[in-house]
Amino acid sequence: MILITAPTALATPVGAARVDVETAAQMAEAVGEALPQADALIMAAAVADFRPRRASKSKIRRKAGVPDVTLEPTEDILAGLGATRPKVVVGFAAESEEVEANARAKLKEKGLDLIVANNITAPDAGFGSDTNRVTLISGNDAAEPLPLMTKANVAEAVLDRVVGLLS
Repeated sequence: MILITAPTALATPVGAARVDVETAAQMAEAVGEALPQADALIMAAAVADFRPRRASKSKIRRKAGVPDVTLEPTEDILAGLGATRPKVVVGFAAESEEVEANARAKLKEKGLDLIVANNITAPDAGFGSDTNRVTLISGNDAAEPLPLMTKANVAEAVLDRVVGLLS
């Protein structure tokens, strides 16, 4: 198992090799390098969709006024899998509105086998919480809403589904 992660204080799971990255481009490269030996890819990272087109080499001072910032899209890692696609691909949809509809669209658009949809506006779930309430949606459009549970239990439920898809 290979864990590709942005900076985090979380411990590396026992038995996992860890690759630290700081940018979406570095994550895309690390995923590409790991794919040839993977049976499954679980993309749980909330990678930004956009980045500044030009990074400032120095501090942007308030006295200069509000800067004009032009954004450009980051790499779409799931869309770029191509021929190196593993047998099972799982994505996550962190949504603030029309959660299930947006997750289903992403599932189809990215050709996923499973998507984990969660409402990031829920106060007891999502970012900054030890719990989550998700809906697992499979490639055949079956949806399974899970009750509020720890993120570790959500991970176990996702891995159970992956094992089922691999067999």
